[in-house]
Amino acid sequence: MHNIIKEAVLKQLCLSFDYENYDRTVEPHCVGLTTKNNYAVRAYQTLGSSSTGNLGWKMFEIGKMKNLKILDQEFSPARPGYKRGDKGMKTIIAEL
Repeated sequence: MHNIIKEAVLKQLCLSFDYENYDRTVEPHCVGLTTKNNYAVRAYQTLGSSSTGNLGWKMFEIGKMKNLKILDQEFSPARPGYKRGDKGMKTIIAEL
């Protein structure tokens, strides 16, 4: 599944998926292995819901995603607040 996310990061395409029983639409900026050894994506959530009710920057564990889809919707440039070399990742597979 991280290959699908890698493609979305490199092509700057939005993703949609279910995560913790909420529908999400995000702009993926970085995918890799976290410092806790989980594959994850750092993304800016633009649509959908969450337990906090907030949109914005989030880290999503790939193993918890369901119904992952790449959308035809492009995004650019990187959102304010994005920093290359994400410190939450010990190994980066792809990033903007």
